[in-house]
Amino acid sequence: MNDEIKTIDREELKAKLERGDDFKLIMAMHEWGFRAAHIPGSVHYSTVEEASRELSHDDEIVVYCTDPSCVASQFAYRWLVDAGYANVRRYAGGLSDWTAAGYELEGDASSGATGGAFFLPSQPAAEG
Repeated sequence: MNDEIKTIDREELKAKLERGDDFKLIMAMHEWGFRAAHIPGSVHYSTVEEASRELSHDDEIVVYCTDPSCVASQFAYRWLVDAGYANVRRYAGGLSDWTAAGYELEGDASSGATGGAFFLPSQPAAEG
């Protein structure tokens, strides 16, 4: 298994959004975090089951959360890759990097957002 996380930087992400490229930009935080502030064009999935229904294994996918230290997008990246999604990258800078560049956010409190977790399974995973 390759442990390297493939990434995308802010300017490449911005260019993809401006061109209208066909890709899924997933905010990997709780619903309340998504409602508060997210990068325009983002989607949010509440459960892995919902994500599995909505995503195709051929989709280009970019995941992000708040900043480079936020583990939610790392978890999302790993889950997607382990589930067989072939074209996944992480925007590690997240909301903090996006706003530092002066780019707009959408949401109820789009001046900023804090931590949260990637969508969770609706049933707890079996231990063992």
